[in-house]
Amino acid sequence: MAYHDNPARFDGSQRALTEDELRQYAPSVFATTAHHSRSQRFAPIATIDVVRGLKREGFEVVGATQSVVRIDDRRNFTKHLLRLRQIEAKQVGDTVNEMWLKNANDGTGAYDLMSALYRVQCLNSMVALLRELGQCKVRHTGNVVDKVIEGTFHVIDESKRMLAAPQAWSGIQLDDGEKNAFAEAAHVLRFPVKQGEERKTGIEPAQLLAPRRFEDRRSDLWTTFNVVQENTIRGGLEGRRIDAQGNLRRSSTRGIKGVDQSTNLNYALFVLANSLAEAKGVKIAA
Repeated sequence: MAYHDNPARFDGSQRALTEDELRQYAPSVFATTAHHSRSQRFAPIATIDVVRGLKREGFEVVGATQSVVRIDDRRNFTKHLLRLRQIEAKQVGDTVNEMWLKNANDGTGAYDLMSALYRVQCLNSMVALLRELGQCKVRHTGNVVDKVIEGTFHVIDESKRMLAAPQAWSGIQLDDGEKNAFAEAAHVLRFPVKQGEERKTGIEPAQLLAPRRFEDRRSDLWTTFNVVQENTIRGGLEGRRIDAQGNLRRSSTRGIKGVDQSTNLNYALFVLANSLAEAKGVKIAA
């Protein structure tokens, strides 16, 4: 699913949203019951109750969006994604830890609270998901309340460990071969093809390494990861390709805006970087 056509505020802001603003950007956050298509076994999870509980722990919603729906009566129940942060959170360099909360009460997804990182310098919600350190995923069956409460406090505790990544990875220097290999792997993640098919994008892996800011012209793993991640997810890369008729066409990448596609690609890129860090002898996960 893609982002809803209504206004959304997910990238770049650090100001807390009011509940009125949250209702405007992601009305499905306020669903307390399940969509009528669900069976009696479906246990709804009210996102707004979680949000209010996290607010008491000092966490505020700083970004919100929800999926587009084909059937309008699902709009108030469909999948949504929130960024939550302690506004006065400790910052390491230009990075703070956050949590991403994803949920739906129409059967399109489980409740999922994930640890994340937000790089303030990018101002575009370039986050790193580290699920092995902090994630609470609850299916809409059984006693969901206890699972959500227990899992939420686990994610809060573990999310602070996320800040080990920018500090540790900033000390890992990559040579040109390692940077190119990382970009090639990220290129495969961003432009997947089925076996036997030809890759149709006109974007080359080396383009993912092009920094958008002067201060990102460094070769450490943390900077390289952020540059590749931003180019991969934010879009706007220009390329050329040969179409089916043999004509040369210009192409431009679109930003990744789908709720699931965004979280999954962010996670895959982080795992890729984490694997490279471990290969260099640096491990941040216990």
